[in-house]
Amino acid sequence: MKPLIKVMLILGCLFALTFVAGRLLGILTVENVQNWLEWAARVDPLVVAGIIVLLLFADLFVAVPTLTITILAGFLLGFPMGAAAAFIGMSLAAFSGYGISRIWGQRGIAFVVKDADDRAALTNSFRSGGPFMIMLSRAVPIVTEVSACMAGATRMPLAHYCTFFAVGTVPYVLIATYAGSISSLDDPAPTIIAVLGLNAVLWTSWVVFNRRGKEQSA
Repeated sequence: MKPLIKVMLILGCLFALTFVAGRLLGILTVENVQNWLEWAARVDPLVVAGIIVLLLFADLFVAVPTLTITILAGFLLGFPMGAAAAFIGMSLAAFSGYGISRIWGQRGIAFVVKDADDRAALTNSFRSGGPFMIMLSRAVPIVTEVSACMAGATRMPLAHYCTFFAVGTVPYVLIATYAGSISSLDDPAPTIIAVLGLNAVLWTSWVVFNRRGKEQSA
């Protein structure tokens, strides 16, 4: 597990740096995103959908408030149009990360992990725990992007990655956008319930997954 953890920590730090840089420069903050989408809503719903897709795609390169954008997609576009826009954006980010890493990821891993046996162990470790990590990745910021890159770098079959990604992302998108679509400034309760419920389920699942992983490695 050590080679896998090492590579994932490096990837996580790289993605975290984009988050810090974005906040320091005032780029893609919650306020900025909300202002852009509210402006777009006065122009045309298709403009809103396009901005949502671009923002969620940009999450691969610069950390963005994914859940906030997804809820706003439902609030501004309604359901299911908001869900479609959010899912397309998330899919573009995930599959771009997978594709880029499938092409160049092996070189990056070889640069970080010199020993061939350790690289083989890394791949085996991800094949074992990777599916659960992908499905539960929405519980923790940055893990979605890291798991997409690891799936590509370790050459996980695309069909398998699609399945695991869909299992973890589709319910997340549907719940968040539907809650946004039935919420209002006067009645934000559905959004609050959705946020708390999603976080509770995802975090509980993540804790169980980590506990089982420790028990298996003990």
